[in-house]
Amino acid sequence: MPPTPRRDLSAPPIVIGAGPHGLAAAALLNRSGEPTVILERSDRVGASWAQRYDHLRLHTTPGTSKLPGLSVPRQAGPWVSRDDYVRYLERYVAHHRLDVRLTTPVERIERAEPGSGAQWLVHTPDGPLPTGAVVVATGRCHTPNLPRWPGRSMFTGTLLHSAHYRSPAPYRGRDVLVVGAGNSGTEIASVLAGAGAGRVRIAVRTPPNILPRSSARWHAAGRLTEALPLRWRDRTSLLTQRLAVPDLTSRGLSRPCIGLYTRNAHEGINPVLDHGFVDAVRSGRVDPVAAVQAFDGPDVILTDGTRLRPDTVIAATGYRPNLHDLVGSLGVLDEDGHPLTVGAQTHPAAPRLYFAGYTNPLTGVLRQAGIEARAIAQALRREKARATLRTPQLGSFPA
Repeated sequence: MPPTPRRDLSAPPIVIGAGPHGLAAAALLNRSGEPTVILERSDRVGASWAQRYDHLRLHTTPGTSKLPGLSVPRQAGPWVSRDDYVRYLERYVAHHRLDVRLTTPVERIERAEPGSGAQWLVHTPDGPLPTGAVVVATGRCHTPNLPRWPGRSMFTGTLLHSAHYRSPAPYRGRDVLVVGAGNSGTEIASVLAGAGAGRVRIAVRTPPNILPRSSARWHAAGRLTEALPLRWRDRTSLLTQRLAVPDLTSRGLSRPCIGLYTRNAHEGINPVLDHGFVDAVRSGRVDPVAAVQAFDGPDVILTDGTRLRPDTVIAATGYRPNLHDLVGSLGVLDEDGHPLTVGAQTHPAAPRLYFAGYTNPLTGVLRQAGIEARAIAQALRREKARATLRTPQLGSFPA
């Protein structure tokens, strides 16, 4: 079998996406001596954060939300707002002098021809850019996921994904059904109920694991218990929930049967950190109902056969990474479109193609940004060192 042609690593790395994971990766690559370019499709840094709803606050404390090399300002408070975090990301770019190319969408990534002096070609509307390594950091929350419920297109009310919800003001006096009981869905429902919506219901398929959002100890617990058996961690988490969260079964929200660690490991779902949702359900301001099955004209049909007629349905039903156009031809995605390797690991068929920001650990997504960035920078540094050792040096052979 002929030897695999070596590829040049001298072309500067390219990071795709100017969110937290992309910025952290670029900062640490720069620090390790790899001048890095960030390509961002939108016209600003942290665009996906800036486009979220107005009352969004981080569920992690400033200490676990910071990126490598710059702390979140104390003035942002214990639960950082959306706007404060976007400003922090903008300061991060200035602090690390990152080279961010805005309004530069990436169309696809292809392998470069052997001998071309590059490993990859990153295609943009202005032409291909050669590079020795690529970090894909467009994020697991790239594209809103709106289920294809039967009759959805014929619904006569208003249907929108939570990505397009901004504030409770337009929904005063209206009957609203929120679909999905994750962190976004529960927060939107409780805020709507407190801001004058006529009626708020939340459609629940699987009862969520709910914990108080009173301190950072839940993320710390995730870090401290990582080495323990999954079954043991689940039992302790369910016991903690029983002690910390009142039983809402009589209000239509039963206690979860699946522990939060199993849900995270199997589905990538984190617990709901309570920010008023529990009180809203206890007081009757938010009514839990069964999951949505279909739409029928003005009606929403639930899995228990109930028909509702809300004015507005807000689907807090998650996101998709939407990586097929970008890397679908490279064999690096699973059947659901998620990367087969993340962080410093790369697929055997795609060396020096890294994916950052495609996991949802209990220890905190933003903390994970720094962990993955360090690992990627170290991996690329080791790879370049090995490439240097493999390259014959002048005078290395006898005369």
